[in-house]
Amino acid sequence: MQFASRLDNVETSAIRELFKLLGTPGIISFAGGFPDSAMFDVEGLKEASARALNEEASGALQYGATEGYEPLRMQLSAFMKSKGVDVDPSGLIVTTGSQQALDLLGKTMISPGDKVIVEGPTFLATIQCFRLYGAQLISAPIDAHGVKTDELEALIAEHKPKFVYLIPTFGNPSGALLTLERRKKVLELAVKYQTLIVEDDPYGDLYFNEPPPPSIMALSKDVPGSRELLAHCGSMSKVLSPGLRIGWMIAPAELLAKATMCKQFSDAHTSTFAQATAGQYLKSGRMPATLDNVRKVYGERAKAMAAALKRALGDAIAFEQPDGGLFFWARLTGANGRSSDAAAFAKRAIEQRVAFVPGAPFYAEKPDMATLRLSFATANVEKIEEGIARLGKAL
Repeated sequence: MQFASRLDNVETSAIRELFKLLGTPGIISFAGGFPDSAMFDVEGLKEASARALNEEASGALQYGATEGYEPLRMQLSAFMKSKGVDVDPSGLIVTTGSQQALDLLGKTMISPGDKVIVEGPTFLATIQCFRLYGAQLISAPIDAHGVKTDELEALIAEHKPKFVYLIPTFGNPSGALLTLERRKKVLELAVKYQTLIVEDDPYGDLYFNEPPPPSIMALSKDVPGSRELLAHCGSMSKVLSPGLRIGWMIAPAELLAKATMCKQFSDAHTSTFAQATAGQYLKSGRMPATLDNVRKVYGERAKAMAAALKRALGDAIAFEQPDGGLFFWARLTGANGRSSDAAAFAKRAIEQRVAFVPGAPFYAEKPDMATLRLSFATANVEKIEEGIARLGKAL
């Protein structure tokens, strides 16, 4: 078959390929980026779906507006306002997961050869998505405090990108948290260079101790002219249920109009029943208690993983303990002659019936072969301790 040339620039997900190896009985997986299904508020979602059918069946079961189901857009507007972002329901569109928002950005913004700056490392699906549309990806280096804004500015000045894509709050895979000072600097750079900044925020509500700084979009009110240069992607997948496939995008009106047009061509609209269910759930007031529970459980698991890594791997691994999100980002040090090749380590780990994701695929360029990502979300403390002990044996 004669396939589209755009497919020459992308490969299947290394993570999805890894999942094929996870059918081995007794394997403990730290590979996925999934929330724990035990954390889902099943009773709350049952009640919400029942109310959707009892109170608004004609809307919930019918075709809907491409921009999104209006009752949900109103609830999302209120949800964002609680986080410091003033947005009218008409100022956002509902997407089929935040992944679709990234795809719509690719469709509307990227022409073949356009330069886009991403973090190094960044979300693997973002790399694949933007490359599908022909983007030339430029990596901006990060540390535990997020993107290094001085180096980001130099890259913006040199490459004049179509836009900059960031996951500033507990990034995937890095777990990094962009500081308040750097967030304000990003806004200043947007205005100075008239460059669109895309803020992807699926993990911002998953903090373990103190709340993170306000989102870049929430801070835009303090930097005149910056709001018109921002797009913000949100998701219910990590805090409520990925199966609902509810995400949203806030962006300038012109960009939203183009994104809505492209969404019409792909799925017409996100499931109205899923939207009505999510809207009813937000309206019920159950979300704060759900988030409190998720934060507590994931915080305990993150603490347990940090202790287990220090105990089982010692100076063979280096990492920063995350303050939220779902991931540890670590680097093999090669101490005492041990391997610093994460891909080879991953193969030995599978033999010990434990899995993680090597870090190289998360880099758009210049991959660090010693890095790896570990998720603590879906394993309880006992399994985390056992799985990390197995990693120690695989060194």
